[in-house]
Amino acid sequence: MPVEIINGHRLNYVQMNSEQSGDQVEDLIMVHGLATNMAFWYFQYAPAFSKRYRITLYDLRGHGRSEMTESGYTPHNLATDLQSLLDHLGIKRAYFIVHSFGGIIALNLACIDPTRVAGLILADTHIYTFRQLQGEKSWEYGKKIQSLLHQYGLDLEIHNSKFGCKLLTLMAQMQIEEKSIPENLAELIIPYSGKFSNRTAMQWLNLMTNTSAENELMSEDGLTLEKLQKFNFPILSIYGENSQAKLTGRQLLDIWPNAEFRHVRGAGHFFLTSRSDEVLTICNQFLNGELTNNPKYRNGEDFKNYFRCERFFKSNGKWFFFTRESTRIGPFIELNEAKKFVGSYLSKIITNDR
Repeated sequence: MPVEIINGHRLNYVQMNSEQSGDQVEDLIMVHGLATNMAFWYFQYAPAFSKRYRITLYDLRGHGRSEMTESGYTPHNLATDLQSLLDHLGIKRAYFIVHSFGGIIALNLACIDPTRVAGLILADTHIYTFRQLQGEKSWEYGKKIQSLLHQYGLDLEIHNSKFGCKLLTLMAQMQIEEKSIPENLAELIIPYSGKFSNRTAMQWLNLMTNTSAENELMSEDGLTLEKLQKFNFPILSIYGENSQAKLTGRQLLDIWPNAEFRHVRGAGHFFLTSRSDEVLTICNQFLNGELTNNPKYRNGEDFKNYFRCERFFKSNGKWFFFTRESTRIGPFIELNEAKKFVGSYLSKIITNDR
């Protein structure tokens, strides 16, 4: 994989050619979040999107095989890293799919140079401005997380302004110390699962301990309401139903009236890993322009943007659906089997209500 000096430090990246040919092939940039690396995208998403786009993946400063500098981790500087990489590769305009803090970086890039962004898929990004707004709705699922943290003697409060960062650090410490991770907290350690889990955990702890990254990453991200409202490129925002970041998603409904919003039922922050089939379907619909034809309001209602969700979804090759009460039903081998079951399921409910 190429390593180049970008914005004063060594940055690791890789490009994957599109299966399409010709000079008109468009670029898609994937930006991962904290405590992970480009592998977050490499196996599930990059091959799927390379059927149409030329793919660019890279490791954020201090992550993966990119250099861990002593400083330089502010959202604005990380956006400058990305801008400099695009300049180096000669990419003038691209689509972006970004997760978590990767979204903060891409949004800062859009503030610096909005002409660079052809379209944005924003997945579970929590924005500083919305964390500070008075009257922000509480994170209902967080109460369950808090209860679990207390149950297992883990000293961390969900209302801490650095909760996400500190949670990653806590999970990394448990991984390195080979402490048993409770099964019902498993999704919280997805960055530290897989073949290189210990290496990833150790790298994160090193970043938090030996650099200024923690303070810089958790500082104000520079994304004001005024800046966000100026964006006029296509946007798809996807949020996990149980994620703390969903609080940001609710605020963005008013900021971006022309954007598309989807939530992934029963999912937390790392749904891109746990529900990749469902996410790929939604992303492809957006990139193909299929979502823009849908009305942004329900018949008989005043205009109001809202989160939509897919009733049926595929996970690990099997089909599932959610009831209105968010009960997960399945698995089914075929989609038609799931749809047929829904019909009989609803008929029973209607009969019982009479």
